[in-house]
Amino acid sequence: MRTPTRTPSHMDSQTLMRTEFDAVVIGAGPSGSAAAILLARAGWSVALVEKQAFPRRKVCGECIAASNLPLLHALGIGAAFDATAGPELRQVALMNGERQVLADLPAAAHEKHRWGRALGRETLDTLLLARARAAGATVLQPWSVQGIGGGSGDWRVRVRAIDSHDGTILRAPVAIAAHGSWEAMPSSRPRRRLARSPSDLFAFKANFSGASLDGGVLPVLAFEGGYGGMVVADAGNTTLACCIRRDRLDTARRESFGLRAGEAVEAMLLRDCAGVRQALRTATRDGAWLAAGPINPGIRLRADDELLRIGNAAGEAHPIIGEGMSMALQSAFMLCARLVDAKHFAQLPDVDRQREVARLYAAQWRREFAPRLRLASAFAQLAMRPAGAAPLMALASAWPGLLTLGARWGGKVHCAAEPRAAAAFTTRPVQG
Repeated sequence: MRTPTRTPSHMDSQTLMRTEFDAVVIGAGPSGSAAAILLARAGWSVALVEKQAFPRRKVCGECIAASNLPLLHALGIGAAFDATAGPELRQVALMNGERQVLADLPAAAHEKHRWGRALGRETLDTLLLARARAAGATVLQPWSVQGIGGGSGDWRVRVRAIDSHDGTILRAPVAIAAHGSWEAMPSSRPRRRLARSPSDLFAFKANFSGASLDGGVLPVLAFEGGYGGMVVADAGNTTLACCIRRDRLDTARRESFGLRAGEAVEAMLLRDCAGVRQALRTATRDGAWLAAGPINPGIRLRADDELLRIGNAAGEAHPIIGEGMSMALQSAFMLCARLVDAKHFAQLPDVDRQREVARLYAAQWRREFAPRLRLASAFAQLAMRPAGAAPLMALASAWPGLLTLGARWGGKVHCAAEPRAAAAFTTRPVQG
């Protein structure tokens, strides 16, 4: 079982004397921590607010495509990632029932980083947060956002400590939303959908030790009412994750009466997917299943929203293509590259200037990521329906290269950000 070092779960001491910053970043996942690192290195004063104590397990993907590895090195955690992450992922498998199709994953053009790897979120998040703190960002953790007021040029973010209930108001000309897709900001909570639907998708994830999954293979699972995947990550741990429709989850729980939801999902996967049975035949689950949802894939960037959004706060693809980490890291680089412009730094409080930055960033975001969302949605709908999964398996069996091509279309070897641009963000040495 993974046991990374716990980071301090408190507000950095200097915050007690400071409440005004150049930027407030809400959420310290990969996108939020990456943005804090880049802005702090550029000389910005940054407050990074995170409501969870680290390390924390999370129902999110652990696969990091090859296109992101140069970004991790640019952020300063490349050596730790190389030493800790799971084996190189060189093949993809599509599994449906008793059938399986195997194909090569495309190799990236980078001479040193040609293949993706997997790293547990509890480890990755902790590494990135430590770099943000070392870069000079002020970390408030575990603190929650209670309200957001003001607007571009003069944001007022009301925060409260989880453990002591101390509170303060942070002021900054720039506010960046980097929270999870089901962790809505206070201003959006009244608009959240309350109606239940049979098509709601819930995410589940568990770690296993002693599994027999080939470390170089990335299986994608297609089953009635859902989809999923497996991967070997750090310390030889195998992660099994899936998304399942509410109606299929209800059926699985009836079929395994008395089991918890995650255990019922595990029983269903073992029963319905030969690849899962084979991989887990000698495995032991480490800890309980994690669950979250309903997930809500789609684009959340809006022309009338003054908050700058990155990661899942900007948009979320069906996790069947495993591009969540790419969109998180790359969107942070894309936004910061536009914010960190020495010629315009003094103009940050200007509303029109921020709107121009937001417009250019949103256009780039849609150009780079909207096609991935459409591909992921189409793939997910086929995988979840027997009438779609059967012809998909037949086509993949006849033409395995389709899976390779699909991985390329999904962004596995394309980076929307330029990692070399990170050097331009550095105006002073990074501590630690």
